[in-house]
Amino acid sequence: MSEAERTIETPDDPEDVAEATPEATTAEAAAVDDEREPEDEEPGAGRGRRRIGVLAGVAAFAYLLDLVTKIMVVEWLEHEEPIDIFGEWLRFEALRNGGAAFGIGEALTVVFTCIAATVIVVIIRLARKLYSAPWAVALGLLLGGALGNLTDRLFRAPGALQGHVVDFIAPKYFAVFNLADSAIVCGGILIVLLSFRGLDPDGTVHRD
Repeated sequence: MSEAERTIETPDDPEDVAEATPEATTAEAAAVDDEREPEDEEPGAGRGRRRIGVLAGVAAFAYLLDLVTKIMVVEWLEHEEPIDIFGEWLRFEALRNGGAAFGIGEALTVVFTCIAATVIVVIIRLARKLYSAPWAVALGLLLGGALGNLTDRLFRAPGALQGHVVDFIAPKYFAVFNLADSAIVCGGILIVLLSFRGLDPDGTVHRD
C-alpha cells in the first residue's frame, strides 16, 4: 500500500474523531426524537377531550330533542284530545307530572329537583376522568335527560323548584313519560351493561 493510500484511510488527528463522534450521535438522537414527537403527543389529554366532546354532544342532542318536543306538546296537544299513534297501544297525551320519571313520587317535587341537580354536578365532575366512549354516551344520555326535566322543574308552573314536568308518551298499561325519561333510562341501562363488562369510565377493564 502506498503512502498516499495510508493517508486517506487513516484520520489525521484521533482527537478530531473523538470530538466528532459525540456530535454525530447527538444529531442522530435529535433526529430520532423529532420523528417520535408526533406519536408521543397522543396520550390521555387529547383522548379525554374527545370523550368529553362525545358526552357534551349526546347531552345537547338529548336535551334539545326533549325541549323541542315539550314545547310542541304544550302548544298543540295540551287541553286537547289524545292522539292515537298505534291504536290504543300508544298515544300522545299531554300531562303535567310533579313527581319523578313515570309519575313516581308526585309529593316530592322539590326533592327530585335537588336530586336532578346533584346528578348533573356529579356527571360534570366525573367527565374530567372520562376516557371511554361508551361511558361518554351513557353519561351524555343521563346528563341530557336530567337537564331536560330540571328545566321543567325550574321554569314551569307552579313555581321554581316545584315545576311540573311535561309528559306525553302514553303506552297502554304503562305510565306516561317523555324523551328525557327515556334518555335517563337508556343511559342507566348502558351503565349497567358497561359495569357488567368491567369497563370503567377511565377506559380501564377489570375482571372480578
